[in-house]
Amino acid sequence: MNLPLAASAFDRVAHRRDDAEWLAAAWPAARVVAVSSRSVSPSAPGPDGAPHLVLRDPASIPDAAPRRFLGVVDGTPYFAARVDPDDADEWLSLREIGPRADDLEAALLVAAIGLEQWHLRHTHCPRCGTPTAETKAGWTRTCPNDGSEHFPRTDPAVIMLVHDGGGRALLGRGHQWGAGRFSTLAGFVEPGESLEAAVAREVHEEVGVTVRDVRYVASQPWPFPASLMVGFTAVLDGDPSVHLDPVELAEAGWFTREQIHRARAWTDAGEAGDPGATLRGISPRLSISRYLVDVWLDA
Repeated sequence: MNLPLAASAFDRVAHRRDDAEWLAAAWPAARVVAVSSRSVSPSAPGPDGAPHLVLRDPASIPDAAPRRFLGVVDGTPYFAARVDPDDADEWLSLREIGPRADDLEAALLVAAIGLEQWHLRHTHCPRCGTPTAETKAGWTRTCPNDGSEHFPRTDPAVIMLVHDGGGRALLGRGHQWGAGRFSTLAGFVEPGESLEAAVAREVHEEVGVTVRDVRYVASQPWPFPASLMVGFTAVLDGDPSVHLDPVELAEAGWFTREQIHRARAWTDAGEAGDPGATLRGISPRLSISRYLVDVWLDA
């Protein structure tokens, strides 16, 4: 079972990022991921009828567009460039392109969008407030006043499938989600905190449950705008009673394998599910939340 968006599908060859001569020579032969300031990219239907990333020719990229070197695949260099959407293709988000993207498309998109989101949000030096400039092919920003270098921001967040050691899993529903749609619990790691401690803290804060046997499963880049989702399983330790934090979640509860299997089938079929069921949908296949659920269900 492959985790979407997580494959290392290109060689980043980071030593080329400050090689201006090599980058200039590589650009004319490159393939380019165009990304707008709204983090949408050009797409077109593929052989499966689903939208897929359209890579641009360098000649179609305006000279003034910021260029970020992503890496190399089989001798072909790949860049990202910020451009304004046009009418040549349909411009879609990673959430829309990602579900059917192959490993290379996905890897290029998460890198390009992650860089774009960082550049949009970190335009000034945090030390002195001076506007910074892109350097090292888009992988740093440098302050012209004090010479300090600044690097892309990644915020670690834990996401966890909590189960009772048997046939039930604990899922929650955010306020922004429709009725019947549940997901695994998640939260950001705090300063001075281990990933395992963050899992235990977030579960207890959100639903009042204590866990043990916290085990790492997988991680997934999630550039919305700059997260790295680190996935775990954890086992109930003690009282299963849910004591909900109403600020964090709209509702939460324990669901059986049968209930989650049924909700997964409804989700994948695009159906609304039985309106009488509390659980009618789970996360789509693009997310690590769904991966954690699938690993548990199919074990």
